[in-house]
This record gives sequence, C-alpha cells and structure tokens, in this order.
Amino acid sequence: MNIRDKDLLLAMAGEAFSGQRELAQRTGCSLGSVNKSLRCLQEEGMLDGSLGLTEAAREALAQGRPQRAVILAAGYGMRMVPINTETPKGLLEVRGETLAERLIGQLHEAGVREIHIVVGFMKEEFEYLIDKYGVDLIVNSDYAAGNNLLSLEKAARFLDNAYILPCDIWCADNPFRREELYAWYMVTDEKDNRSRFRATRKLEFAETSRGEAGDRMTGIAYLTGQASAEARRLVREYAQQPGYRGSTWEEALFTSSFRDLLAARVRKDALISEINTYEQLRELDSGSAQLKSDAIRVIGEVLHAEPAQITGITVLKKGMTNRSFLFSCRGRRYIMRIPGEGTEQLIDRKQEAESCRIAMEQGFCDRILYMDPETGYKITVYEEDARVCDPENRSDLEACMAVLRDLHGRKLRVGHRFDLFGQIDFYERLRGGAPSMYRDYRETRARVLSLRPYIEAMAGEEVLTHIDAVPDNFLFVPAESAFTEDREKVLLIDWEYAGMQDPHVDIAMFCIYSLYDRQQTDDLIDIYFQGPPDRETRIKIYMYIAVCGLLWSNWCEYKRMLGVEFGAYSLAQYRYAKDYCRLALRMLEEGRKE
Repeated sequence: MNIRDKDLLLAMAGEAFSGQRELAQRTGCSLGSVNKSLRCLQEEGMLDGSLGLTEAAREALAQGRPQRAVILAAGYGMRMVPINTETPKGLLEVRGETLAERLIGQLHEAGVREIHIVVGFMKEEFEYLIDKYGVDLIVNSDYAAGNNLLSLEKAARFLDNAYILPCDIWCADNPFRREELYAWYMVTDEKDNRSRFRATRKLEFAETSRGEAGDRMTGIAYLTGQASAEARRLVREYAQQPGYRGSTWEEALFTSSFRDLLAARVRKDALISEINTYEQLRELDSGSAQLKSDAIRVIGEVLHAEPAQITGITVLKKGMTNRSFLFSCRGRRYIMRIPGEGTEQLIDRKQEAESCRIAMEQGFCDRILYMDPETGYKITVYEEDARVCDPENRSDLEACMAVLRDLHGRKLRVGHRFDLFGQIDFYERLRGGAPSMYRDYRETRARVLSLRPYIEAMAGEEVLTHIDAVPDNFLFVPAESAFTEDREKVLLIDWEYAGMQDPHVDIAMFCIYSLYDRQQTDDLIDIYFQGPPDRETRIKIYMYIAVCGLLWSNWCEYKRMLGVEFGAYSLAQYRYAKDYCRLALRMLEEGRKE
C-alpha cells in the first residue's frame, strides 16, 4: 500500500460513505485514483468484496491509533514582543480561546486524552490546565539554552503513537484524526525560503536545490512504529550535542534518514496559522485580549498614536539584561526597552533615570523619549544606519576612548554610587545561599578581596562613570542623524549601572567584555591615556579587571538561576578575576623589590 491507499482506508474507517464518488470528494483524489486504491486494498486483504474493512484492516488501524500528544510550549517566544513579557505564547487568546486550549480541544475531539505539555518560560501560567483538562506538565529547565529539540527530549518516553505539535499554531479545522496508519509530518502548500524540504508527488520528503524554497513546515507530526523508536533515539542523542541545541527537533532529525520514515501530509496554508509575532496575532484576530499589551498602551500614550499605527514590531537581539523591540509609528522607527528576568533585583531605575537625564543634557546619550522609573520601560529614537564599536578596530577604539575621556573630564555628579565590592556581596546574596558553580570560588574570592586596600589607596576622584562602557554600548551615528558636521558622532547608550566611581573602571569593563588578552588590554589603556600611563595606574586597572571579572561572574551565576545562560562570557569573567588578580599582586611585589 502507498500513502494514498492508506489515506483512502482511513477515510473509509471514518464516517459512512455512499460510494466511490463521495470517497473521491472526501480524499481530494480523482475517481480513477480511488478505484485504483480500492483494488489495491482488496489485494492487500484490507477490504472484502463488499468494500468492508477486514480483520487485518482493523488490526492495522488499532496498531496505528493515536494514543497521546506532546505539546511543546517551553520557549520565550522572543518574536512575540511585547506580548511575551506578559503572556506565554501558548496562552495567547485567539477568537475567544487560548491556543493551548484550542489544541487540547481538537485532540479531545480526535479521542486523544493523554496530553503532555513541555513548559519552561512562565511555566506557572500553564498549571490550571492540569485541573481543567487533566494534562501532564513536563518542565524543561533548559528552555533558555536551546530550541525545542531540548523540550522534545524531555518527553522522549511519550513518542509512541503520539502527535507532536508546537503551542503557537491556530488550526482552522481539526488536523488530528481518530485513526492513523503511518507516521507523517505536516507541511502546507505555501513555499517558504527558510524550509529545506518539499513534498514529492509520492508524498515523500526531498531536500530542495540551492535557491529553491521548500514547503512551509508546521511543527505538527504523528509518530508511530519505527518512526517513534527512531525519534526517541535521535532526540536523546542530538540533545547532548552542542551543535544541535539551538535547533528545532525537525531541523535536527531531518538531517538524518529519519525523514524517510515520515510521509508528507500536505494541508492548505490558509488552514494553519503560525503565530510568531504581535502583528500575526493582530492579523488573525484584531480583537484578541493580548493585543491590549501594556507596552503598546505606553507607546500609544507617548507618541499619541492608535494601536493600528504601531507597526513593524521586530524583536532585537536579546540583551544581557533586557528585551527590546523595534517598531514603526507614522514613518519613524523607535526602540522600546522592556526589563528582562530578575532585572528588578539588579537595577535601580530611579538611579538610571537620573544618570540618563544628565547624560542627555551633556550630549552623551541617545534620544530618550520616555523612561518610567517604576516599570523600567524606555522608548528611544532608533538611529538609522548606526553601528556599534568594533573592538578590533583601532580607529573605533580611539573614538570611544575620546568619549570616555570627555565624560570623565567633565566630572559630572549624581546622587548614587556604584560600589564594586558591595555589588559582589549583593549578587552572592541573590543566589540565596546556593554555592558557586566554581569549585575554587572561595579561594578566588579571598584573593580578589585582598586587592581592596590597594584599590582604595590608589583610586582617583570619583565622577559619573558609565560602568557598562562596553563596545556594544558605543553607538556610531551618521552625521545627518546626529546633527553634527562630523562624519560620525559616538553616543554612549544603556546607563543602567552608571554611578559615581573611579573613571578607570570603565576601561576595565571595556576590556573584559571584549574578551581582550593582556596585549590588547595594554593597548586600550594606552589609547585612553594617549600614551603609556604610570605603572601604578596600569596596575590599578588590572585590579579593576580582576574585581569586575568576579562581579560579573557572580552576575552571570544569578542570571543562570533564572534560566539565562551566557556561555563563554561567564567563564571568561571568572578567568579575568583569577588571572588579573595574580598579575596585579605579582607586579606589586616586583615594585616593592625594586
């Protein structure tokens, strides 16, 4: 039997039919194809002479019958800004019901009652579904570290005779059936440049040629038999390989012969809506309650705009502290900053507002239109054709250090201070007594804290210091946008941590964020001072590198507890704490011997 023969058998196992013509209408096949399949099914012993199902057919249907479903709902849904700050994507409301509840209802209609939902981000929001629908929640604590391959691995034991589906789809009619005979993956008849696979006439999967668009992949699949066993083996294998952690499950598994075990099930594109963005939701249901986002309300009030005038909403690269998105309003583009996980513990927004006000008055900052010290919401003008500093480009470094010298030289003052050693203690307390992930943390901490008397003796006059003066926060703005006769103006953005401190801390911060080695660090120090500084100043900056490395290492450990992982950056900060502490102490000792 081929796939079309099996589909005809499934159609015959459903509602009663009056004849071949009705079967042709039900399956979308020609009358000739239906008659050909009927003959094949009789030859295979699936139909008797009266076109009734045989015992063999009933046994095949029983073996393939759906028993369970796995809904993948753990991710951030980053492209859903600003909604994803208030509601997980699976609980978006469309036409009066949430996406998850609609999918659960459709599964129930198909007789599937055993439903496992893999959750992570805002997992508590899904808890009510346990009592309402009897679902099982599986927690993926690693949801921030990868894509839904990691989520499917958490549910690998439930892949026999199982539907797999994402939480962010809305299906106009029910894509699930009470009977299944084979494993399949669902695509639509819409072409998608992001897809590398297409359905052939035989309903098999083939890779696309270079430059060819594939069929839109929906994330919906049914696994049974050998496909279930192979999927279980592969997701467990690939989930342990770093190269696949950022992949969707089908991206990973379709690279293998696994796709040969799946038939292509093709649906009309209009029947399945993938909801990845605010505007896709608005297009599908302009009355959705989730469109009444607090962030959208604020934008409307600040720019005196109606929600319909807020368009082109696009998530920006997720920062270390915040989630930001780009949007357009009446022909101009803006950025809205929304605080990220745990930010209320890390940032004093009133202090940030004070620093930003002074920075704007002095011409250092980007154009801030709105900042709420309570919520942390911020709206700025998007600088077209701007770029950030390239830490490997000497010309860029000279421009950035000139900005820092100017900032520090003005000796600006605010009413708050950034306490380096106090912040280390603070981040440790945020871990709630949990030990550091570094085995020698206590020894490292003790050595770094031993630098404190030397730093206090060598520290210069405290002035307004940016603290987060890293390459990504230096914005090179074209002259026509910066209202200056120079080719580019350099703005210093993101003043969340700014406060009174020794200005040389900014040099240390730039170095450790750029992951500089010692030679690069010394070069940057020389650029800032426009020549080599005295030996004591260089040692002091080395000490700041050690202290700041320990500080941000602790910051990374706290964020990791919240599900936000920074990989190599986190490890590098801890190395700076150890290596530059040893370097500074050795240089001090050498100085005493001289």
